[in-house]
Amino acid sequence: MEAASNPPPLPAELLANESRPQLGSLLLRDGILSVEQLEWARAEKEANGERLGEIVVERGLVSGSMLARTLAEQHALAYLDLAAVGLLPEKLARRLEALPVRFVADDVVQVAVADPTNVLASDDLRLVLGLHIELVVVTAADLHRATDRAYRASILVEATTEDDAPLDLGVIDDLRDGSATGAPAIKLANQLIARAIEDGASDVHFEPQQDRMLVRARIDGVMREFAQVPKALVPAVTSRLKIMGELDIADRRSPQDGRISIRYGGAPIDLRIAVLPTTYGEQIVLRILHRASGRLGLAELGMSPEAEAIFARAIKQPYGAVLVVGPTGSGKTTTLYAALELLNDHDRVLTTIEDPVEYQVAGVNQIEVNPRAGLSFARVLRTILRSDPDVLLVGEVRDEETARIAIQTAMTGHLVLTTLRTHNAASSIARLRDMGVEQSLLATSINCIVAQRLARRLCVQCCEAYVPEQAELVDMGVETLGLEGTTLHRARGCANCSGTGYDGRVALYEVMPIVGRIRRLIEASTEEIFAAAVEAGMITLREDGIRLCRAGVSSLEEIRRVTGDRLM
Repeated sequence: MEAASNPPPLPAELLANESRPQLGSLLLRDGILSVEQLEWARAEKEANGERLGEIVVERGLVSGSMLARTLAEQHALAYLDLAAVGLLPEKLARRLEALPVRFVADDVVQVAVADPTNVLASDDLRLVLGLHIELVVVTAADLHRATDRAYRASILVEATTEDDAPLDLGVIDDLRDGSATGAPAIKLANQLIARAIEDGASDVHFEPQQDRMLVRARIDGVMREFAQVPKALVPAVTSRLKIMGELDIADRRSPQDGRISIRYGGAPIDLRIAVLPTTYGEQIVLRILHRASGRLGLAELGMSPEAEAIFARAIKQPYGAVLVVGPTGSGKTTTLYAALELLNDHDRVLTTIEDPVEYQVAGVNQIEVNPRAGLSFARVLRTILRSDPDVLLVGEVRDEETARIAIQTAMTGHLVLTTLRTHNAASSIARLRDMGVEQSLLATSINCIVAQRLARRLCVQCCEAYVPEQAELVDMGVETLGLEGTTLHRARGCANCSGTGYDGRVALYEVMPIVGRIRRLIEASTEEIFAAAVEAGMITLREDGIRLCRAGVSSLEEIRRVTGDRLM
């Protein structure tokens, strides 16, 4: 049906005195719908429970842009026409560092730029667009983020509308290069990985479902859904990812793991690829490891002054073991490298054993384990002892043999820095005992144990100050920590933080020196060791989190999520 050119008077029920006009009355007023069309749409709404706007757009009675304009008027909001965003191809938008935002007139388009003094880029824009341009200035970071989001939606659309082609066996040179084209599956895999890197993800999960593949990424320690790969493309995307990791694409029943080195924006990045067969196909998890050139110093880790002093004193000992413990992805390696940075001078020989080497450090002998070639942590550790090192960094204690050799090494005149996956500092003693390390060795060789977690930072652009009520403090289990009447901050969400309320992460630390009574309690239970450490003045993970809440860095909800309900 066509819209009436001269609409009749509005029905009485639509002219009721309301604070906000009804959508139907506005569509009738402007002649977009006839009375008959509106009555039919309202009947469909009653029958199917759909929204009126959805009905008229789906049935072709109203265009999407017209509905959006009317909704903006109904809610007294501004209307923004995003049709201009698609005027520039992605590659050109990135080269010119410009993003069309909206039409301000029929022949004038508003363009966001970070550098309004770039006259050549402005001239290129006028030539390419064939329109007058009106520049608006934004920050470079906001422009890059908006460009990423503007062209992100085209990934799946493009992949599902093209015919698939044979997979390219070549490796990816640079994921950020707009020329990375090819078969839809290749483009889709490349762009999803690129998007994960841009958003700061640590892991990307490709999870096959019955009718699609769900793509999720872990950003700031929390999983977020990225995309859904159509069922027709799942085998090709899976094969592409396995080829990248040089895995056997014909073997779909066995777990596999591999690695690949790529470049993104000119920076080298390592991907660890793990494949696991599931009910609906092969699940693939990519671990993103940045080979960062810049490292944090000890003072930049964010420890409290008391914890930093204890940690610094422990790593300056000529021998002994310093353990940094916590779950995967809690920043343990960053902490160890901060310690290594402090110890890196011409008077010492520093050697590391890692899987993989995440940071390149001048003046340090770095060794990467290779289980396929027989280079395990334990075997390399035994060999290194003949090379006269002063300080050894062992990436992780994973088994009994490595634990025993590392602790024995700490007793023979070497300083050993290593990591262990345990819940907190006190439970690390029990974990090492379970791994077969003699209790007498533990008591005499360990200098300090540091437990840590990563909590999300509040977005500085949208966090909200408030004073918590007593009920909230009780619910969070922090009613005894003196927060009554204290001004804290909580997450709200904005465009800068993708609506999460958080942007980046910060570390919580629990530093337990093995001295005095604690050294004598090595054979005791975890609870007894923890109680003795707290009595001696140890700041727990939760208490350190509360310190960050008082400083407005994080929120109570986030600290509870990271540390749980128990103090220990």
